Amino acid sequence: MTRSVVRVDEATLFELLTVASLFLVALFGTIIAYQAYRGYRRNDATSMLYLAVGLLLLTLFPFLLNVIVTTLVSPERIVIALLENISRLVGLVAITYSLYGQH
Repeated sequence: MTRSVVRVDEATLFELLTVASLFLVALFGTIIAYQAYRGYRRNDATSMLYLAVGLLLLTLFPFLLNVIVTTLVSPERIVIALLENISRLVGLVAITYSLYGQH
């Protein structure tokens, strides 16, 4: 399967909006995770740490995986989707643990 590089000046509006929305999800997820981490540091509440890690795995890491792995290795799209979904799953498990785990 051959892949063509999409240049920004040749991208469709849909492609630009998709990338922008992925970036914004990663940005806002990171901001919220940072606030949860600050809560962990301030109150020594491990549940906030799990929440922060879960949010990063849910929002930032799929974006970074997509950008970095695609840039460096150029794998099949299904590999990227699998890695993103594993990151999201582990993130959701961490958030669930932050809500219901031992504190």
